[in-house]
Amino acid sequence: MSLNEIELKKVMKMFRESPIIRWRNYNDRYRLKGYQCTKCKATFFEKKGFCTCQSMDFNEIDFSGNGKIVAFTQIHSGPEVFENKSPYCVALIDLEEGARIEAQVMDCKFEELKVGMEVEAVFRKFYSSGEKGVIHYGTKFIPKF
Repeated sequence: MSLNEIELKKVMKMFRESPIIRWRNYNDRYRLKGYQCTKCKATFFEKKGFCTCQSMDFNEIDFSGNGKIVAFTQIHSGPEVFENKSPYCVALIDLEEGARIEAQVMDCKFEELKVGMEVEAVFRKFYSSGEKGVIHYGTKFIPKF
């Protein structure tokens, strides 16, 4: 067995045994990644089957995390896992790279939000779940002042 095969087996064992390592590899939750059409260069937060130009060829890209608010609202009665966080703000955000994303905006009051406001991505706690209080993290946005 080669050294590379031994190292790969160690990594795979660690990956299977550690939920934390698995969670950190979920790109949609822990990294602000998206997709860019190789034909027209349009960008998307979620992978599409077809681009608007009909291409099916995409490259994965890293987003900068910078964007501007396009629309926003305040949630007063959210899902059960967020019931102790209400009210909270959610916005549609156009990222610098062109993709549009929906995300929670925090560290400001609803009255301070404006269409066109510059925001930046941050890594924050979403909620805790289960008897052991497993913590779920992800991307939220904060205003750039």
